[in-house]
Amino acid sequence: MFSITSGRYFLYREATDMRKSFDGLCGLVQGQLRQNPMSGDLFIFINKRRNRIKLLRWETGGFVLFYKRLEKGTFELPEIQEPALSQKIDYSELVMIITGISLTYARKRRRFLQQNSVGN
Repeated sequence: MFSITSGRYFLYREATDMRKSFDGLCGLVQGQLRQNPMSGDLFIFINKRRNRIKLLRWETGGFVLFYKRLEKGTFELPEIQEPALSQKIDYSELVMIITGISLTYARKRRRFLQQNSVGN
């Protein structure tokens, strides 16, 4: 089933030519990011004007490509955490980018994270 709700999310930080399709985007993932496009991770690409976004994911049997074009406005990108070609983001950040919620003013509240327990 087509899904973007699980796995890791990698935002490609360079502007992407939106004429690229499956093979071109896979080439960016392999050549520029040095990652396996068939890993099941979701790779996010945005054009220079930031009004188009593509999401590439491998699912059983083949690649799935999600594409959104804004008629008005732009996608807001998260602040650069470290200088790199890609930035790992979480699902909530992806949802905010796609739906147009400002990442600048959104605050993430602290939550309990269970530590890995060691068996006896």
